[in-house]
Formats: sequence, C-alpha cells, structure tokens
Amino acid sequence: MSSEAPRGRDRKREPDPPPPGGVLWSLAGDVRALLMLPAALTLQVAHPAVGAGVDDHSVFRTDPWGRGERSLRSLQLWVYGGEEAAEEGRRLRKLHRTIQGTDTRGRRYHALSPANYAWVHATGFPVYRHGTRYLVRPLTEAQERALYREWLQVGRILGINDRDMPQSIEEFWPYYRKVLADEIEATVVVEELVATDRPVPPPDRGPLPVRLLLKALWPVLFPPLARFRRFITIGLMPPDAREAIGLEWTDAQERKLRRFCRVVRAVVPVLPERLRYLPYARRARAAHRMRGTR
Repeated sequence: MSSEAPRGRDRKREPDPPPPGGVLWSLAGDVRALLMLPAALTLQVAHPAVGAGVDDHSVFRTDPWGRGERSLRSLQLWVYGGEEAAEEGRRLRKLHRTIQGTDTRGRRYHALSPANYAWVHATGFPVYRHGTRYLVRPLTEAQERALYREWLQVGRILGINDRDMPQSIEEFWPYYRKVLADEIEATVVVEELVATDRPVPPPDRGPLPVRLLLKALWPVLFPPLARFRRFITIGLMPPDAREAIGLEWTDAQERKLRRFCRVVRAVVPVLPERLRYLPYARRARAAHRMRGTR
C-alpha cells in the first residue's frame, strides 16, 4: 500500500500537455509548422551560450537528418504525446546535464542554466506568432494569449520553472527585447544555418530507392534547397530578431515571401489530413475524435 501512494502522487504532479483543440494542437502538427522551425532554431543558437553548446556538443554537422528527425519527434511529443510528454521532458533534461563549456564571450555556460534553457523554449512563441501571420492567418488577441499559455504548459513539461519564464504576454515582450539587445549575435552556428555554401550530406532516411535517387541528384538539388532554407529561415524570423542578429532582408525578398505564403495558405487547407498533418498529430487527432464519439 505504501509503495503505491507515492507513484500516484507523482502522476498527479505531471504537467499537462496543451489541450486538444487549442492553438498549439492545431498549429504544431500542421505541415506549415515545418517552415517555421528553421527560424526558431536559428534564433535559439543566436544566444552565445546556446550557440556554443550546439557548436561544441551537437551532431548537427555529422548527422543533420537524424538530428532533425529527433528534434521534430520531441517537439511533437510535447504537444501530442499525452503521458509520454512529461517522460520526453525528463529525457531532454537528462540529455542536457553534461552540456557545458565556455561561450564566445568567455563566460561559462551550462545547457540547463535557467536563462539558457528558458531562452531555447521562449523562441518558439514569437516565431509561431510571426509565422502564422504569413502561413495561416494572424492570431486574434485571444488566440495569441492562448498560444502563450499553452507554450508555458510546454515549458513545464520541459522542466522549466514558472519563475524562470515570464508568466504573461505583458511580461514576455520586455524579457524578449532585453535578450535581443543584450545577448543575441550572429554566432558560428547561425552563420552555418543560413549559409548556402556549406555541404550537407543527402538524406539518409526513408526507402532505399528514394535515398539512392536523392544521393545521385544531390549535387543538383542541394544548391536551390540551401537557398530556400536561407530564404525561409530569415523571412519567417520576427523582424526585430532578424535585426538583432544582423541578417539582411530586402523589400524584394519580402514581396517574394508573401507570394510564396499566399500559395501555401491556399494549398495546405485543402490537402487530405494524411498530407496536412505530421504523424503524431494525425494519430492524436484520430484518437481524440474516437474518444469524442464514445
């Protein structure tokens, strides 16, 4: 009897993932979210400590496709994983325990330092807010506040204490602007993520015939893909963050981005669900519908 009670209490203390039907529930699993991820990742590593941690410890150079796949799986679990969400949060904290070193300003860093860990998470909110204006539709004030509340829930899943994250939008923007002003810079990792001339190996995931075809065509496919990656990374980054990093963006590029996003807004909503939503989101949506019909 005594051994059962602590486990029950532990389960009750687990942070809840964002609710079905919420803003993140609709947004995070939509394929358009994939277009926003490069901007969020680049803004994360523009922080000297985060950039140094990735530069020193990440396998993004040697295993970019595996690294991307694992990151996307993790993000999907935070929102759609149910009971797995909290377990994924614990796994990530354990993974980051040994990540430490010295950043470009000569300061000691640790990946789980509250300021560093919270910034990595915080970047998702302004990027989602900005990206939806282009790729979906501008959020209403109520939706924006709901998105921030749900992002705080995700932060709790990741083990971020409420005291380390602004607890309202009104508190978030001064915090965000201060980090942009005091910390953000074009780190080595930022430069690599927006470069068009850094080699990236062909995809090593998927069916063998597809991988072989991509490997054969990679010298032709990669240059335009690299240019598109740079374009979408800088274009969907909030302008104040783009300016803080020092990334150039022209009026002509802005017009091109708006044309591209108009096409995306027209096409994606009419796609069948199996093409519009990522696998975790599809399964979670189907399970939620099944529960609703019982």
